[in-house]
Amino acid sequence: MLETSARLLRLLGLLQTPRDWTGAELGQRLEVDVRTVRRDIQKLRDLGYPVHATPGAAGYRLGAGTKLPPLLLDDEEAVAVAIGLRTAASGTVTGIEETSLRALAKLEQVLPSRIRHRVNLLHSVTVTVPAAGPTVDPDVLTVLAAACRDHERVRFDYLSHDGTDSVRDTEPHRLVHTGRRWYLVGWDTDRRDWRTYRVDRIRPRIPTGPRFTPRPAPDVNLAGYLTHGVSTAPYRYQARITLHAPAETAVERIAPTVGVIEAVDPHTCLLHTGSNSLDELAIYVASFGFRFQIHQPPELIAHIRDLTTRLTDAVR
Repeated sequence: MLETSARLLRLLGLLQTPRDWTGAELGQRLEVDVRTVRRDIQKLRDLGYPVHATPGAAGYRLGAGTKLPPLLLDDEEAVAVAIGLRTAASGTVTGIEETSLRALAKLEQVLPSRIRHRVNLLHSVTVTVPAAGPTVDPDVLTVLAAACRDHERVRFDYLSHDGTDSVRDTEPHRLVHTGRRWYLVGWDTDRRDWRTYRVDRIRPRIPTGPRFTPRPAPDVNLAGYLTHGVSTAPYRYQARITLHAPAETAVERIAPTVGVIEAVDPHTCLLHTGSNSLDELAIYVASFGFRFQIHQPPELIAHIRDLTTRLTDAVR
């Protein structure tokens, strides 16, 4: 059995996980009876930690309070947090690099040597390619996240991909992160349709607007909806192409923001993609290294026939 002080720290660590704990479950983890658990819960409350009893099954959870409890991590959790902070240092949010490095320095200062060795080993053999392109203002993310949570309309200035500046009034639904870009999916009240906006092109007008009743999502698979929206829908030419390669292989080469992959059978898949340039589509598809067959648009089929003739003539 753990000593009282060690047991309290262990109890506090269990209560930090996002779930409700019954007295019996806590007693089993701490190897004490339920009565001892109740006494320890009261000791934590006396120390200022808001341990709430949930109705029904007499469960416990740690609520938000005025004190920040010590962050208790096991070895695997500590390694995961350290790796996450190192990854965030090359992230897509403005200013997160310095903030992540400061937090990582504080964490590594208190890591046991065995964990620090594992983290440093991974870091020493890893090369990180910094994210390219514009980053997102964290204040903008905070405003949009709060509006999604509170169901408040947002009015903002938006710079579209063709350089056109406009004012949008939107019922925000969700923020979606692709790994390189942040997007907002929302209902455009003027266009009366769902729209996808790049967050780095949004300049919110504060304060936010009136509350609204949330609409059903445009798609159960919101990630797939966004991928189609940013890779195919906005472009003049929308292509549908059969690739003679397994979907798993195609996904490794084609980013989700460039095209949507749909498995057909174990050996072939469909690529849905788009562009405003037929040359760009032709060169892009030819560079995959797969055999392929173009189904649409007819302009792309004609353009590739013409391009094939010109390329053949060039090497005679």
